[in-house]
Amino acid sequence: MAAINLTGSIVALATPLHTDGAVDYVGLKRLIEWHIEAGTHAIVSVGTTGESATLDFEEHIAVIRATVDLVGGRVPVIAGTGANSTREALALARGAFNAGADAHLSVTPYYNKPTQEGLKAHFRAIADAVDLPMILYNVPGRTAVDMFPETTLELAAHPRIIGVKEATGSIERMREIIAHAPAGFGVYSGEDNLGATCMLEGGKGTISVTANVAPRLMARMAEQALAGNRDAALKLDDQLAGLHRELFCQSNPIPVKWALAHMGLIGPTLRLPLTQLSDECRPELEAALKQAGCLHV
Repeated sequence: MAAINLTGSIVALATPLHTDGAVDYVGLKRLIEWHIEAGTHAIVSVGTTGESATLDFEEHIAVIRATVDLVGGRVPVIAGTGANSTREALALARGAFNAGADAHLSVTPYYNKPTQEGLKAHFRAIADAVDLPMILYNVPGRTAVDMFPETTLELAAHPRIIGVKEATGSIERMREIIAHAPAGFGVYSGEDNLGATCMLEGGKGTISVTANVAPRLMARMAEQALAGNRDAALKLDDQLAGLHRELFCQSNPIPVKWALAHMGLIGPTLRLPLTQLSDECRPELEAALKQAGCLHV
């Protein structure tokens, strides 16, 4: 397994779709080039924001492969590979490895609510079988299972498990893992509003929805935070605060898909059961885009 250092603003990239629901690979190329030019530090392909739950297995791997090919080694590509079946998560991880991803992001199994011992067995089975750096993903608001810090820290001893994306909404949780994790294990904020604080307190980065629409500002904020420049990082984050809030006015990726379409970067298509952003959310999100400099005013 090759060593990899993942830091900074890591975009959880939206997957563009044509009006008939097919993947828009031209739109994907446009987004990737925009992110690289803007300074995004790494890309997550087919995570939650990339509609992993509505792409079938073949599409999932095809989008990862296309992302790897389009990036061409300019920034790391992290493949979303989570599933609530260990067998399926293993198959996705192997697909990500074969597609050339640099690492993979694996969410805690959803719906079936495994125990902490089940979580450890699940992630160890994948890490043992696939020679690809793994970032764990804890997001109990979506999965209905919380991976406790002690479980994360036990898994951190595995040489292929290199970090965790924490999306519990708790900076205290991140601090606890940062304080006790082995050297080289990264903590990544899965909550955009906590990304700056996470990095200022020893986290390695933020896996971000906001970066989809404000990549340059997010990259600058992350660089200042990682350098320990607290005032500069928080000043930049203040410009992003509206986006951190309004991009979650409805279930992700509904708002970010609307925002990207409003910016003229992709079409607005989502796959059912996701539907278009409600009218009442649009004015506040548009105002947040303007505040962050994403729209001409």
